[in-house]
Amino acid sequence: MAQRVSFFFFLTLSFTSVLSRNTPLRHTTLDVSASIHKTLSFDSQSINTLNQIEESTASASLTLQLHPRSSIHKTTHNDYKELTLARLGRDSVRVNSLQTRLDLAINGVLKSDLKPVYNEFSAEELEVPVISGTSQGSGEYFTRLGIGHPPSQLYMVLDTGSDVNWLQCAPCADCYQQTDPIFEPALSSSYSPLTCNTQQCKSLDVFQCRNDTCLYEVSYGDGSYTVGDFVTETVTFGGSASVDNVAIGCGHSNEGLFVGAAGLIGLGGGSLSFPSQINATSFSYCLVDRDSDSASTLEFDSVIPPNAVTAPLVRNEKLDTYYYIGVTGLSVAGEMLKVSESTFKLNSDGEGGVIIDSGTAVTRLQNGAYYTLRDAFKKGTKDLPSTDGVALFDTCYDLSKKKSVEVPTVSFHFSNGKEWALPAKNYLIPVDSAGTFCFAFAPTSSALSIIGNVQQQGTRVSYDLGHSAIGFTANKC
Repeated sequence: MAQRVSFFFFLTLSFTSVLSRNTPLRHTTLDVSASIHKTLSFDSQSINTLNQIEESTASASLTLQLHPRSSIHKTTHNDYKELTLARLGRDSVRVNSLQTRLDLAINGVLKSDLKPVYNEFSAEELEVPVISGTSQGSGEYFTRLGIGHPPSQLYMVLDTGSDVNWLQCAPCADCYQQTDPIFEPALSSSYSPLTCNTQQCKSLDVFQCRNDTCLYEVSYGDGSYTVGDFVTETVTFGGSASVDNVAIGCGHSNEGLFVGAAGLIGLGGGSLSFPSQINATSFSYCLVDRDSDSASTLEFDSVIPPNAVTAPLVRNEKLDTYYYIGVTGLSVAGEMLKVSESTFKLNSDGEGGVIIDSGTAVTRLQNGAYYTLRDAFKKGTKDLPSTDGVALFDTCYDLSKKKSVEVPTVSFHFSNGKEWALPAKNYLIPVDSAGTFCFAFAPTSSALSIIGNVQQQGTRVSYDLGHSAIGFTANKC
């Protein structure tokens, strides 16, 4: 009898274990108090200098530290809501920039025979704008690396929506304010201008020749730009490992509020991006909370962790910069939403699809998909006190009297059958210090959907370029 009871208990335990693995996570808990606490301390953040931030101590040789915008830029906003509105304003410009660049690529305008008029570092007569992924002031995550030999340590914006690497260089005809001293090419023994017949120069969307040296120009969706010499330089990681002959723009005329950064490191999928130039087969990052002053890492040639949720990476033949993901659907509280798979599909004309982007904050979904998602979430939160919308957020709640709340789980579903369930703090976020929380998704009339960095926070995102896969690993910062 005892043996039969033990056997029955074992079967019950085994069945329960299997059931728990196959049953969708229907609800998750949001720590309201912890989220509000971060908004109350935002104004105590200050600019970190080189001496205040330790260099990376990770074991991988090609590893960089990753810092949120707040780590190097003290906010000038009076309160957290003002800061939120500024972020959302930057985000709208960013999204428009991504879409405009895609439109130019689809219409065959991005690679143009027209060349900019470049004279004494003047940008007024540039004829063909190249709309890049980053827009004015939208850089949200930075790294610190060495440029040149001996290396000058500089803060650089990281951007998966851009390919061209660049930094401000002396002499400056027009440079914005940055945290570090302007890079001095004359002090670097590894500085080498590129000629016009090099493959790197010909790979630029817009270039010009002067005395057989290659000149570059990148302009952004809000009118910001960088113009200068296209060169190769040595890039140093964490003070030790280095890579020679990396093509990078040396900008002598630059305009835009890049928030203290010396320039930009492009992590896109094109041939001029940093991963492509160092022949990295993969890279990964973990985006810490934007209101935190802590750091994480950007790692090259790192494998996808075995417990990661994976998804296929899809290539857009019209534009190789963006990283498209094979998304097939969304679920709320374990229930699949009635949204056609075609809503998320990249078509043969290069339109539609879903990209993942480090510079966009709030995930954008096509109108129909967004409203279906929103309505399902509202149905599952009907017991929470609602309040007025804020900026592009139309679904908000007054949680000022709550310490924690249970909300429906929101998940992405991929074409390989995998599900990525988001933590509550990645889609119900505070917009002020008074307890107002909003559903952090937004609609778009565009066919392009974007998974933003709010949804990626606290997750290691691994790009396996060799196997066309992407991985999401929770709590791996």
